[in-house]
Amino acid sequence: MDFQRQLYPIGIQTFSKLREANYVYIDKTEYVYRMTHSASSYMFLSRPRRFGKSLLTSTLQAYFEGRKELFEGLAMERLEKEWITYPVLHFDISMAKHVDEPRLNRLLDFLLSGYEDRYDCHMREKDVNIRLANLIRCAYERTGRKVVVLIDEYDAPLLDVMHEEENLPVLRNVMRNFYSPLKACDPYLRYVFLTGITKFSQLSIFSELNNIENISMDGLYSAICGITEEEMLTQMKKDLELLSKDMKISYEEVLRRLKDNYDGYHFTYPSPDIYNPFSLLVAMSKGKIGSYWFGSGTPTYLIEMLNKFHVKPQQIGERKAIAESFDAPTERITDITPLLYQSGYITIKDYSELTNLYTLDIPNKEVRMGLMKSLLPGYLHQYTAEGLTTVALLFEAIAGERMDDALRLLQTFLSTIPKCDNTDYEGHYQSLLYTIFSLLGMYVDVEVRTPRGRVDMVMRTKTTLYIVELKLDKTADVAMSQINLRNYPERFALCGLPIVKVAIDFDRERHTISDWLISD
Repeated sequence: MDFQRQLYPIGIQTFSKLREANYVYIDKTEYVYRMTHSASSYMFLSRPRRFGKSLLTSTLQAYFEGRKELFEGLAMERLEKEWITYPVLHFDISMAKHVDEPRLNRLLDFLLSGYEDRYDCHMREKDVNIRLANLIRCAYERTGRKVVVLIDEYDAPLLDVMHEEENLPVLRNVMRNFYSPLKACDPYLRYVFLTGITKFSQLSIFSELNNIENISMDGLYSAICGITEEEMLTQMKKDLELLSKDMKISYEEVLRRLKDNYDGYHFTYPSPDIYNPFSLLVAMSKGKIGSYWFGSGTPTYLIEMLNKFHVKPQQIGERKAIAESFDAPTERITDITPLLYQSGYITIKDYSELTNLYTLDIPNKEVRMGLMKSLLPGYLHQYTAEGLTTVALLFEAIAGERMDDALRLLQTFLSTIPKCDNTDYEGHYQSLLYTIFSLLGMYVDVEVRTPRGRVDMVMRTKTTLYIVELKLDKTADVAMSQINLRNYPERFALCGLPIVKVAIDFDRERHTISDWLISD
């Protein structure tokens, strides 16, 4: 069967451009209708970067501007009957990344000036909040219609300074001042919509604007951004067949790999499976599966915050929390969970009605591998490139059930890395091995409970389950004796895989593995 691959809108966030050039568009207009005809006219949506927030905002703009022709063939065409044209003020704050206070003020001035020209409402006052209030009133008076305000990526200026006690309050005050007129202008407003990655408290950012409805965890909007499995299977079926051709694997295997790499997001519970839209679209466009979302930029603020809260790699996933502790304001946070969740590095995997606890974990293979690659430099410093090569060779050895070769390789590599500070404890080596083994794409867990104690590390491949015990400045015999004495394998007897015991001793002075024992 021969057919052309559809046009995929990689990096295109403008609804009109996407529709006019006949790019693939996953129809979300039913959600747009629901949002704009609900009881609330002030809404906020949090989603990770590159999840379609900007396209959603652009779709709202086209709808409120009455551009009926762009919605032909979509759900909105049958839902909307009136098509009223409103004045729309669309502020894209994503342009304000890596800015200081003067640059942020200049950007806000630029955003306001364009609309002030359009509605002929200039004034001598320089304060951005007064100018915004005047602009809303002018647009209302000039058109005779209530005004729509769309603010995309409202938190962009704040993300990069989230860990900075000096700069965060300064930039936060600028943005709070800018947003402050929205409540006072309520008589002139038809609809207000804000998007962002993080949830800052209403008190600090929106001043008295306490009537914003946060729809981020609302079941009605669970699939408003991202691509559901049903949408992928119905609207991309032909290209899925093409992808299986390009990759020379079966259609079923393509679906499995896409699911492993890009699926797994849930922003409420229950929720349909949500695929990362950016990675999925790029994979369909290029005809191969790769690390596209993570490769498009690891936020520096995330690594900074992980360091600030001393979060080990093995502590990122597998968390249990109540909603208030992760769908929560991120300023002055005492725990990394809200930032990890709102940024898309962990997501909802389960929920218990009995305890009201959500289970949060890393969504998929792409995010897990990307996170570990980002954290590896913290252990290997300038030797990260060689480290990734070593990881590939480790994978080859372990996949071939040559654990002895793998540990010898790891011993040689670690001995080439200069001694670093804060490595004289067993947990450092546990974190290092966890990061490296995670990069092998295998299941790894640490501090696994058994009836007689905790196993340092468990690693599962397709063919074998490894029980790993680590010691520092002792011997591999001591580590193996602990495995046998506490009968750790008993806990995993029903796993269905052969169990291999691995005892490893690290040398504090040489900063590498001193010896090891492997026993079936």
